[in-house]
Amino acid sequence: MNVPRLVIAAPASGSGKTTVATGLMAAFAGRGLAVSPHKVGPDYIDPGYHTLATGRPGRNLDAYMCGPGLVAPLFAHGAAGCDLAVVEGVMGLYDGASGQGELASTAQVSKLLRAPVVLVVDASSQSRSVAALVHGFASWDPRVRIGGVILNKVGSQRHEELLRDALDESGLPVLGVLRRAEGVAVPSRHLGLVPVAERRGDAVGAVGAMREQVEAGCDLEALMALARSAPPLPDGGWDAAEAVGSRGGPVVGRGGAAPVVAVASGAAFTFSYAENTELLAAAGAEVVPFDPLRDEKLPEGTRGLVVGGGFPEVYAAELSANAALREAVAGLAGSGAPVAAECAGLLYLARSLDGLPMCGVLDAEARMSKRLTLGYREAVAVSDSVLAAPGTRVRGHEFHRTVLEPGAGPEPAWGMHLPERRVEGFVRGGVHASYLHTHWAPEPGMARRFVERCAR
Repeated sequence: MNVPRLVIAAPASGSGKTTVATGLMAAFAGRGLAVSPHKVGPDYIDPGYHTLATGRPGRNLDAYMCGPGLVAPLFAHGAAGCDLAVVEGVMGLYDGASGQGELASTAQVSKLLRAPVVLVVDASSQSRSVAALVHGFASWDPRVRIGGVILNKVGSQRHEELLRDALDESGLPVLGVLRRAEGVAVPSRHLGLVPVAERRGDAVGAVGAMREQVEAGCDLEALMALARSAPPLPDGGWDAAEAVGSRGGPVVGRGGAAPVVAVASGAAFTFSYAENTELLAAAGAEVVPFDPLRDEKLPEGTRGLVVGGGFPEVYAAELSANAALREAVAGLAGSGAPVAAECAGLLYLARSLDGLPMCGVLDAEARMSKRLTLGYREAVAVSDSVLAAPGTRVRGHEFHRTVLEPGAGPEPAWGMHLPERRVEGFVRGGVHASYLHTHWAPEPGMARRFVERCAR
């Protein structure tokens, strides 16, 4: 596989990676190229802006959750047939899973993809020192190929000249200079950027502003030449049908109708991995999205329900007001149908959220808290469920500012091993609900098991 590709990295968070990566995606897509967007790490929000910029699903490359061996195959799956792939990094270039060396870092992903790195540097408070910073990052790991620098938040023409003079000695080309600009800012709140689905019109304008800034300040021809310098990757892209063992046809639904799996979407439930849905479809499900903020009933013929992450706390009043759908969800769960809920989905299934009635599937009250729970997790299934048999080991991610009272029920979903030992989540009948976000690509049996239960 020989797709031109770039990794957009930075010395630290807040340097402008999202602006540069999204702007580049939009700029090249605007020139008629098929651009494949990717994000290092578990982040759900940035890929929404990438999708808006390219018209293609934003995909995550997470070496912790999926394992290093799946990074290149998942990349090849997403980038197949494209003219260019742009990969936005996470945190600083060499920052990864806490205490585990380079694992899940942007640097590791760049090496797994054999992709050149463009370093985005916030130059707002430095001049000649920028050369020392860039030299340090370029020389730290000789296996990471930094192909050039984009200077961000440059204050003036004189400032730019000082920066360029300093970098002349580094041997790395300056591929772009972005001036300080207010119009490209994306609003944030308690869990990061506000998702595209919540501000569609404004988000289009923000992506357009990023594109204009990048087109005005970056050497697109030089960046494309750098992308084309990436060597071929070994063949063997990830394939959902192969993963679930359905190369000869879907596992479920042969000779009969495919079971309908309803997947929550819309502004309140924006956190999902594209591969999870692809695995459900490959296993034989008819995947039908619905919006709990607007739809008063589940899709016709629903046999299973997936409610992923998002921001139900922002929309608690609207979700609570949709009593018809809450009753439908409770009825489906009460019938024993498979229900998989992660984080936001867990809150939606609770009795209440910040005092407002939710679906009442779980005997728990949810509320916002001041404490941020964030980080990678190792877990093992401790109860038999629609997703996993006891003993199934997964790696996942927690990211929330809510708590459940009284907490986990008598049948917990997971036994956590990091950062401390504990049990978490609910398994009750056909319901599997947990704070843990999981990527099913390294454990495709979860999708197959879920669809098989839906078909019973």
